[in-house]
Amino acid sequence: QVRLVESGGGLVQAGGSLRLSCVASGRTFTYYSMGWFRQAPGKEREFVAGISGRGGSTYYAEPVKGRFTISRDNAKDTVYLQMNSLKPEDTAVYICAAGLPIPPNYYSDQERYEYWGQGTQVTVSS
Repeated sequence: QVRLVESGGGLVQAGGSLRLSCVASGRTFTYYSMGWFRQAPGKEREFVAGISGRGGSTYYAEPVKGRFTISRDNAKDTVYLQMNSLKPEDTAVYICAAGLPIPPNYYSDQERYEYWGQGTQVTVSS
């Protein structure tokens, strides 16, 4: 079992930045590919970014490319999402997820992830 706890959300003006953190506990962190997803009110949950177990490969959804950066610190069992140039359409609950090694083309596939956090709210005002 893996427990995931997100933090770092909040209210920010358009153009601002936030850094989200997700701390994992329960299993060897480096075994797991990690992903960030988000869900806005009335919308489906969608993939934001993913990172391989040792951090050598990263993947991004088109709407966030060039603005968001995913990283991980395996010594701290933590994955981060640095979000810059935030837009009102980035407003959502951001959720981290963990899955045993995910093939490169499947990071956006939610069924590949076994464990999910509760999420942290990000609100971007215009």
